[in-house]
Amino acid sequence: MRGQGAGAHDGGTGGSKRQMCRNIIIEQKDGTPMGRRATDSSSSPSSSPKSPTRRPRAKPKTRLLADRIDAISRIGGYQKPEMLPGALKLDSNENYTVPKQFQTDAIIAARRNADVREYPLGGTERLVAALSRSTKMPASMIAVGNGSDQILDMLLAHVAGGGRSGPAATAEGAKKGEKTVRILTSDPTFGFFEDRCRLYGMQLDGVPFSDDMALDASEFLERAKGADVLYLDSPNNPTGFQFAKSDLQGIISGFDGLVIIDEAYGEFGRYTVSGMTRGHPNLAVVRTLSKSFGLAGLRLGYMIADRRLTGAFTDVVQYPYPLSTISIEAGLEALRRHDQIREAAKVVKSERARIIEALRKYDAFDVFDSDANFVLFDAKGAYKRVHAALAEQGISVRRLGRVAGRQGCLRVTVGTREMNSRFLIAIRDLLG
Repeated sequence: MRGQGAGAHDGGTGGSKRQMCRNIIIEQKDGTPMGRRATDSSSSPSSSPKSPTRRPRAKPKTRLLADRIDAISRIGGYQKPEMLPGALKLDSNENYTVPKQFQTDAIIAARRNADVREYPLGGTERLVAALSRSTKMPASMIAVGNGSDQILDMLLAHVAGGGRSGPAATAEGAKKGEKTVRILTSDPTFGFFEDRCRLYGMQLDGVPFSDDMALDASEFLERAKGADVLYLDSPNNPTGFQFAKSDLQGIISGFDGLVIIDEAYGEFGRYTVSGMTRGHPNLAVVRTLSKSFGLAGLRLGYMIADRRLTGAFTDVVQYPYPLSTISIEAGLEALRRHDQIREAAKVVKSERARIIEALRKYDAFDVFDSDANFVLFDAKGAYKRVHAALAEQGISVRRLGRVAGRQGCLRVTVGTREMNSRFLIAIRDLLG
């Protein structure tokens, strides 16, 4: 593109400019003109025959960079769902039970209050204060981020892993006797978190779910003895499972390393453990406005933790301006309407129960309990056919395949009553 741009700019006086360039000779250190190789005998009739050239060896730093890029490329990345234009979107756990007007009002308020010519100085502090009022937790125990994903990423990179620089660094560290960070989680767990652990060269161990999508708390705590960090999404994605509150409290209390509890779907569950951060300085509870508030596109996440952790995270680890002015102002307006969000969560729970009950009428499916805004079900050997048939009807659900001991899992988001009815009618027409 640069070459095309230069050529296009030559018009008119281009010939004289080129003539001037021919009359200027800039020599390199070896005495040859710039742009001409010293060993290129064809550039001058009087030059001596060229000697065989050898491919230059890669310099150590260049080779190290190439190795790191190759190592990163082999990891792969988070797999987003396939985009089906015009489809009923029930594949990404977005919250459509939040009225469209709620979103519109938040954006209008952001436009009215924001001046995007300025950096959002003081904006995150105002958002933290609003989150403090909403969660009933001290502002000093709250930190914000560009979605909960970013907070998880930074906790791994700078708190859990001590700044290790990735998969290529793992082998180097092993040679120096450095200890690989071991993280214990469930299997399965949030895919993005798994990807990030691999990116940072951490060893990720998972306690497997049973065939009925349950996790044994005592086994998890026993396995935790060999771990440096614990991570649990509560409720879990993709199963929808949530420990009994006493079991999760026991896991947190029984471990003295960093514990990360991801409550992205917490408002649809039965409880939160955010209050435990008051007495457990090793506990970080990560939450988001993407799911419960229906604001996935604004990328607003936050963490509740001991003030020493949130202070270091905010002042040192986090970017100076991690959120846009529009996101901050829209988030503030949304938090003023928290009562509407509680009502939307009630709708999700009611519709979730309706979907589970309806799907359990079919022998073709095994349907699992859920405390999130989605339902996981095993369509067994027919899962590809069911997924394709729904897609033909313009309905997009998440095709997972193997989950724990199951081989044909699909996951459907709980939408509005109308959206869910359309999904259930399509299932009835397919299996009825």
